[in-house]
Amino acid sequence: MARITDLGGFIREQRDQAQMSLRQLAHAAGVSNPYLSQVERGLRNPSAEILGRIAQGLRISAETLYVQAGILDDRAGDATVTTAIAADATLTERQRATLLQIYAAFQSENAARAGTEPTGDTQPEDTTTSEDDEHDH
Repeated sequence: MARITDLGGFIREQRDQAQMSLRQLAHAAGVSNPYLSQVERGLRNPSAEILGRIAQGLRISAETLYVQAGILDDRAGDATVTTAIAADATLTERQRATLLQIYAAFQSENAARAGTEPTGDTQPEDTTTSEDDEHDH
């Protein structure tokens, strides 16, 4: 329940910073005023689709709200890649979330192989041997 309350507080904070009324954001996101109020008070747990619409209304990335909601882990890897995926208007919110999850999984897998934790600024590894060289030995 704490995660939902934190999400609602975060949405309200973003709405306040954007100087939007509850009614304005509800209209922009295509949800009812009472529903948005319940989300902000932590009484409702919105779906990824609704979060995407709220993010669009707030003019922030849906990924930001997905992280707050616990749908996605905080960004790992190259911020340019994750930002590009999150901003790609040709993808649906669900497709963006899926791609970001896959990217994060690859980052975690690579970090586990290297024995390190993924960071927000991962650079490509400089390997001196290629896979073909390893198979030749």
